[in-house]
Amino acid sequence: MKVLKQDAPQKSSYDVVIIGGAMMGSSTAWFLTDNPDFDGSVLVVERDPSYENCSTAHSNSCIRQQFSRTLNVQISQFGADFIKNLRTYMGGDERVPELSIQSYGYMYLADNDNFAATLRESHKVQQQAGAATQLLTPDQIRARYPFYNVDDIVLGSINTVDEGYWDGGTVFDWWRRSARERGVEYVANEVVAINLDSTGTGVDSVTLASGEVVVCGHVVNASGPRAARTAAMAGIEVPVEPRKRFTWIFSAAHPLDRELPLTIDPSGVHMRQDGPKTYLAGCPPDVDPAVDFDDFTMDHNRWQDHVWPIIATRIPQFESIRVVTEWAGHYAYNTFDHNAILGPDDRVGNFIFLNGFSGHGLQQSPAMGRGTAEWLTYGEYRSLDLSPLGYSRISRGEPFLEKAVI
Repeated sequence: MKVLKQDAPQKSSYDVVIIGGAMMGSSTAWFLTDNPDFDGSVLVVERDPSYENCSTAHSNSCIRQQFSRTLNVQISQFGADFIKNLRTYMGGDERVPELSIQSYGYMYLADNDNFAATLRESHKVQQQAGAATQLLTPDQIRARYPFYNVDDIVLGSINTVDEGYWDGGTVFDWWRRSARERGVEYVANEVVAINLDSTGTGVDSVTLASGEVVVCGHVVNASGPRAARTAAMAGIEVPVEPRKRFTWIFSAAHPLDRELPLTIDPSGVHMRQDGPKTYLAGCPPDVDPAVDFDDFTMDHNRWQDHVWPIIATRIPQFESIRVVTEWAGHYAYNTFDHNAILGPDDRVGNFIFLNGFSGHGLQQSPAMGRGTAEWLTYGEYRSLDLSPLGYSRISRGEPFLEKAVI
C-alpha cells in the first residue's frame, strides 16, 4: 500500500532514524525515550500509518517461554514482566491500563520419540531458566484436558504461567502515544534511498519518497517483512523474506468446558482459545515460498482440505465448527536460522538490524526494543546480552539454532 499523504519531517537531521513504526520500531522509540542516558532526537518513518497490513496487525498476540535456547526464554520472561507491569513501566501513568496474560499455556504434542526427546531437552533448559513447564504423559493430558484425542501422542509439554494470550494492540498503542508525547517524531512517509559516506562504512542520510534528505546518526531497520528491501538500499544482504501465514477464528456447536491451550499439533496446525465461545487456528501454506509484500490472498481450500480435518481429529468435539472470520498475514521469516537479527551491520556500523523474528516478534518486542535502545545509547547491551543474535553470526555462517519454532 502506498502512502497517500506524505509528511515532511520537522528537521533535516536526527540522531536516530527508525524505518518502520510498527511493534519493533515503536518499542525501540519508546525505550530510547525511557533511557535517562539518551538525549538524542528520533524520527520514525512509517510507510502505512494505518498499519493495516503490518505483521503487528495480523499477529495472534501470544507469548511463551517454551523455547530450546535460554536466551529466547529470558527474552519472553522480560516480555511477560513488561506486559503485566505496563503501567509501572510507563511511569505510573493512570491513563495506561493494567494488563494481564491469559495464561492457558502452550501445549506441545509429540507423536514420536525424537520429538519427545526434543521436548525433554527443552524442558531442562526452561526449568534452569525458571520457567514452569511441565511434561505430561498421554494419561496426564487426558486427565487435565479430556477433550483431546491423544491415542497417537507420546508426550506433551505445557506451561500455564505467563504463557498464552495478551493484548499486544494496547502495548503498541501506548508505545506510540508515549513516544510521541516524549518527543519522538512519527511521519507518514517512505525511505526510498539510504546514502552511505565516501568510505561505504556508514550511513550519512536517508532520502524520503517526498524528496527530503534526512541526515542521521544511526538507522534502525524495523521494516518487518520488508527488511531485505530496506537493507539492500544500503548495499547489505539480510536473509529475511515475507512468508504467508493463515489464521481462522471459528465457533463450535459444542464448546469446550475449559480453556483450550495454544495447541501445537504434530501436523503443524495450531489452535487456541480466542473468546468465551470462539477459537483460533493457524498454519502455513502447504508450499511455503516467499510471497509479494502486498500478497494477502487467502487459500480458502486450506481450511476445508487440511485444517478442519486435523482439528476435528485432535478434538472430536470440534467435529461441528464454523469459520467466523479469516485472514492472511506475513511472517518476517529469517531463512538462515528463524531467529531475530539484531545490532549493527559488520561493514556499515551505524546501520542497525531489528529483523527476522519469524513469528516471535510481538512477544519478543519489549526485550528487543530495550536492547536496541541500549545499543544505540551505549554501544552495548546492558540488561540482557542479545549479542548471540547479532548479524555477524550470519556472515560467519554460524546459526543460532532454536528447535521450538512454530
